[in-house]
Amino acid sequence: MKSMRSCSLFLVLLAAAFAGESPSPSPLPWRAWSPEVFAEARRTNKPVLLDLEAVWCHWCHVMDATTYRDPAVVELLRERFLLVRVDQESRPDLANRYEDYGWPATVIFAPDGAERVKKQGYIAPRAMEELLRDVLADPTPPKARPSAVAAEPAGAPTLEAARRAELVQQWRDGYDERAGGWGFSHKLLDWDTVEFALRAARQGDAEAGRRARATLDLQRQLLDPVWGGVYQYSVGGDWHEPHFEKLVQMQAENLRLYALAYARDGEPADRAMGEAILRYLRTFLRGPEGAFYVSQDADLVPGEHSADYFALDDAARRARGVPRVDRHLYARENGWVIAALAQWSAVTGDATARTDAERAARWLVEHRALPAGGFRHDERDSAGPYLGDTLAAGRAFLALHQLTQEPEWLAHAEAAAMFIARNFARPGAPGLVSSAGDGAGPIAPQPQFDENVGVARFGAALARATGRRDYLDLAECALRWLNAPEVTRERFFYVGGLLLAEEEVRTEPAHVTIVGRRDDPVARGLFALALRMPETHKLVEWWDPAAGPAPRGEEIFPALDRAAAFLCAGGACSSPLETPDALQRRLAKLGLAPK
Repeated sequence: MKSMRSCSLFLVLLAAAFAGESPSPSPLPWRAWSPEVFAEARRTNKPVLLDLEAVWCHWCHVMDATTYRDPAVVELLRERFLLVRVDQESRPDLANRYEDYGWPATVIFAPDGAERVKKQGYIAPRAMEELLRDVLADPTPPKARPSAVAAEPAGAPTLEAARRAELVQQWRDGYDERAGGWGFSHKLLDWDTVEFALRAARQGDAEAGRRARATLDLQRQLLDPVWGGVYQYSVGGDWHEPHFEKLVQMQAENLRLYALAYARDGEPADRAMGEAILRYLRTFLRGPEGAFYVSQDADLVPGEHSADYFALDDAARRARGVPRVDRHLYARENGWVIAALAQWSAVTGDATARTDAERAARWLVEHRALPAGGFRHDERDSAGPYLGDTLAAGRAFLALHQLTQEPEWLAHAEAAAMFIARNFARPGAPGLVSSAGDGAGPIAPQPQFDENVGVARFGAALARATGRRDYLDLAECALRWLNAPEVTRERFFYVGGLLLAEEEVRTEPAHVTIVGRRDDPVARGLFALALRMPETHKLVEWWDPAAGPAPRGEEIFPALDRAAAFLCAGGACSSPLETPDALQRRLAKLGLAPK
């Protein structure tokens, strides 16, 4: 399943009735994930129970207040198990491994470190007691099924036409014609899925365009009408039962997609949606240093449903209090926001969004950078480094470079790509693993689908921007793993990211170069128009001949005494387009003209 960080609704109504602040402190001796825990497990022959939670998750709060305070469960756990609790946002490697189990995820390891049990969502006290007794009676791990992470390369890092068509059909089949949107249980804007629909629509697929527009319109029902920002998803197969947590990734990716939709359709409602998300980010999830926090809790009181609270106006909400904000400052999460702010500024011309993006990026470089181009997750990491942090930072820097044309951001993006290649590639095997460390436990680092999609897209875009083949090699390394049938078999309709990445590696981007002085208003107008192209697979450059050689040293532009735009492909460029109107008409012929 897509890593939407779901907090699963287990069918236990008893827990739903729970209300009130969870007692504190916990009666259980929770510990951090560490090699020492698993060494002790082997020495004492005790199983290890991992509670992988999310700090914003309603059902995690309920389970902590009921199951993990039940006397029979507490007695069993204290006497017969070693207990580990991890906030999944703090450990991307563990979150990636168990994301399909939602939050809370409960994993029980045998004393030798083998996975014995993996459970999704809330577990009621009596069910937990029975589970624990079963594990103690028979600690033998079940026979493992073959893992997709061990899949062999699919061969060439591009898809055969028949295989591509099969995946496109898989993506189509996930659309819910009854309620709208992709998926039949949880309703949300899945960004890769909808971005692929927007691209397919630009390429002539009217049905994809209709479905993308319907999803974008329905997603507005998950917008907080008071504070702005989008809730994580709705349950029950429709758009009317939101879970009220607000994750920074959801804000960033929704902002990015509504920017793309606004460039394509010019719908004022899309711009209003983006502005509401921006307002929420700046008000609730931005720290005084300009960096961005992780999430806001679904519950005002942990474990108590909050639908009545979120129905209130601003004054009434604040009179009762404000749900907890997770104020960690993670590199990965800030990379997501920076890239989205850059996209929004490119499409709308919002100078404040550009300033916000640059400020957060400079904070990221100053406070989370590792030597040689990488990034740590938090101020101090117990494991890692993690692929997600350097990948998100690299993609953010590349987005900033296209927006600002400042060479420092391209240099940071290249350093990030080289760090990824050195630290996360698997010798002799395809794919990039989630962590460069050993995991500080019994779990070996593994590739993860969405991260490898991101590596492929990042490597392809960076290769086009720099002309360096080794970045395309990095992209192809990710695609060789992604393209294996074993990897995509259980993705259901969540293959839009792979289809986007494969096309971006296989084809050249829409490429517009502006030639002209930086102080030339015509050049500035041409550049602004090119940035607004409704496509992410694009390369927009502004070359001032007085400032130095052309990008990649290409000597393909005529000497002109006035600013002009050129559409380029295959080492050649169009005749000069000297006005925004001329560029708009040419882009319209290619289906790339912004509204």
